[in-house]
Amino acid sequence: MKPLKFTWRRLGMHLLLDAVGWISYLAPGIGESIDLIWAPLSSYLLMKMYPGTTGKVAGIIEFAEEILPGTDFIPTFTLTYLYTLWESRSKPVSSSKRSNRRRQGELPGRRRNNNEGSAPH
Repeated sequence: MKPLKFTWRRLGMHLLLDAVGWISYLAPGIGESIDLIWAPLSSYLLMKMYPGTTGKVAGIIEFAEEILPGTDFIPTFTLTYLYTLWESRSKPVSSSKRSNRRRQGELPGRRRNNNEGSAPH
C-alpha cells in the first residue's frame, strides 16, 4: 500500500467538518437539536470517506461524540485523517523475495528441503 500524502486541502476539509459539529456550542438550547441531525449524518460521512474498519470505528465514535452532551469538542474527523496518514506510513512494505517464494508455491514459514525427493537414510 502506498503511503497517503498529506494535503492542506484535506486537513482543511476535516477541520471544517469538525467545526460543523461545534456549532451546538454557539447556540445553547437549539444546538442539541442540531446534534440529533448532525450525529447520524457525520457518522455516515466518515464511513463513506474511510471505507473498511477505520471508517466503521470512526463512524461509531463520531456518532457517540455528537450524541453525548459535552463531547462535541473532540475533532473526530481530523483525528481520523491523521490516524490514516500515520497508519499508511507505518505499514511495512513486503519484500519481493517473499512474494516470489509464495508465487512459486512455497508456504510462508516453511523452508524447502533440498533432499525432499530422495529416499530416507
